[in-house]
Parts: sequence; C-alpha cells; structure tokens
Amino acid sequence: MSDQQQIPDTESAAMTKIPVGISSCLLGERVRFDGGHKGHSYISGTLGEYFEFKPFCPELAIGLGVPRKPIRLKRDSNKEIRCVEIENNDKDYTDKLTQCANEQTRWQDSLCGYILKKDSPSCGMERVKIWDDVMPIREGVGIYAKQLMENFPYLPVEEEGRLGDAILRENFVQRVFVMRRWHALTAEGLTVGKLVDFHARHKLIIMSREQTAYRKLGQLVASTGKHNLQENAVDYLNQLMSALKIRATRKNQVNVLQHIQGYLKNCLDRDDKQELVQTIENYRVGLVPLVVPITLLNHFFRKHPNDYISNSWYMKPYPSELCLQNAI
Repeated sequence: MSDQQQIPDTESAAMTKIPVGISSCLLGERVRFDGGHKGHSYISGTLGEYFEFKPFCPELAIGLGVPRKPIRLKRDSNKEIRCVEIENNDKDYTDKLTQCANEQTRWQDSLCGYILKKDSPSCGMERVKIWDDVMPIREGVGIYAKQLMENFPYLPVEEEGRLGDAILRENFVQRVFVMRRWHALTAEGLTVGKLVDFHARHKLIIMSREQTAYRKLGQLVASTGKHNLQENAVDYLNQLMSALKIRATRKNQVNVLQHIQGYLKNCLDRDDKQELVQTIENYRVGLVPLVVPITLLNHFFRKHPNDYISNSWYMKPYPSELCLQNAI
C-alpha cells in the first residue's frame, strides 16, 4: 500500500470522534464558583457530533469546591501576575494551577484541540482581566491555559466566545482536523514519504493563510531525510500549526481558487470557464460565500478528475455537514 493510501480521509476518519479538551462548564457541568455552568449549545450539539470532548476544570482539580470564593488575576508588587482569591489576596493559587496543567500532559498529548472558557482567570485564552490598584486591564491569560499552551504550542486552542466569529470558527475546526490527521500519520509510523505526501495534501490550505510560511514549510520538507526526520517533523508541526492560526483572507482564498482553476483550463468549454471565473469573482467581491466556488469546482473535478486536486484537503477539509464555509 502506498503512503498516500495510508493517510485516512476525512470521510472515513469522521467515523471516530476527535478527542478535544474543554472547560467542563461549557458542557453544562455545574462547576463554576457560583454553582452554575456555561453550557454552549453549538459546542455540545453541532461540534459534539464530531468531537469527543474531554472535560476538565482545573479549579476543581486543585481542591476548590462548588460553590467557592471567586478568584482573579492580580499584578503584585513585583509586577508578576498572580491568581488570587478576590476577598483574600493571601490565598494564591498560581502555582497550584500551573502544576495542575503540568500534571495533565499525559492525556492532553492525545488531544487534537482544546476549547477554553473566556475571561476565566484559570482557563481564559486571552484578554483576561488583570487587576491592580487602579483598574483592570484586559491583557491576561488564565494560569492553567497559559501553561497548557506552553506545553503544547502546536495544539489548536480557542475560546467559546470567539467561536461566534464565522472565520475563527472555521479556522479552529480546520486546525483540529489537520491535527487529527497528523496524529493518525504519526501513529502509523512517520516516514519521509508520508511527510512529503502530508504536506502536498495540505499545500493549498497553507497557501490560503500565508505565502512566507508556505515557502518555509516547503523548504523544510525538501530538506528532510531519514537522518533528520524526527527533528524536522517536530519543527514542521510547530510551523504548520502556527501558519494555520492565521486567518485566511478573501484575497488569499481567491488566489488559491484561481490556482485550482488552472487545473481545468484544458477541460472546460467556454461557458463553463466563464461560469467559474464569474463565481470566483462573485466570491472576491463578497456576493457569495466560499462554499459556492468550492462546490462548483468539486462539480467540475467530478467530471474531470485530477489526482492532485482530489487528494488536496483544501477541497474537503472537514465534513460538509458542519457548513463552515457557508458564512465566510
């Protein structure tokens, strides 16, 4: 069996749910300081069809009960950010939360993504309030979240609040599926050929993000042999996931669509070519979402198959039932 055949497709891989960590309160668990929860219907409903959620609450894990005194981030006299109880700043949970994150690395290592609770002094990914003697400033990161992201810099991480943004939602889910394909690849046993094929199938997705990263990743793969495979694979994953964090702009998407269009130049008649050109232009000016030119391209490639395009994850990055391209 060839390396290409050994990499699972989205359709077959989707039969097994993807492991994704999540703040417990987002699944409706009553673990918040006031005994409440922050259940999120899109996460538990739509994403729950494809993700196997691994709920975790670091505040409970370090021994804080429910209900409990609320905590917050505070800048101390040494300008360090600490996580303390609001009513008693002597109760400092910073070290416990950091240690807690470090103690979870065994099960976190198999995750393909993580959804965190926004604004949380333990789980917030960004813009968490930091209090000082004057007024709070939104520039903090939850203590547990910070250590999680330091331990796994390549892991797709997002907050539930940001999932309301269609572009960020699509970006996160796409990264989760890329991460799952990487786990499947390495579980089989990584080879140079498999790395080359993995990169080839993701090239168009990378092109839609950032051209410099696209070139650097290509050079890294080209320089990989048996002697440096493991080292380069780590570097490749970090660079890849960093590049995929970048929002795909409409301009970059159009460039990719036109690149794909080139594979049909000798296949389509005049009317079909004009329809495709006009559809891509309609997307460029914002008249239609990305799903429209992608659907048309898939239609033409079903009639005129091309191995490279058929194998590209750009054309089928995740199950179409998620409808993520309908709003971008």
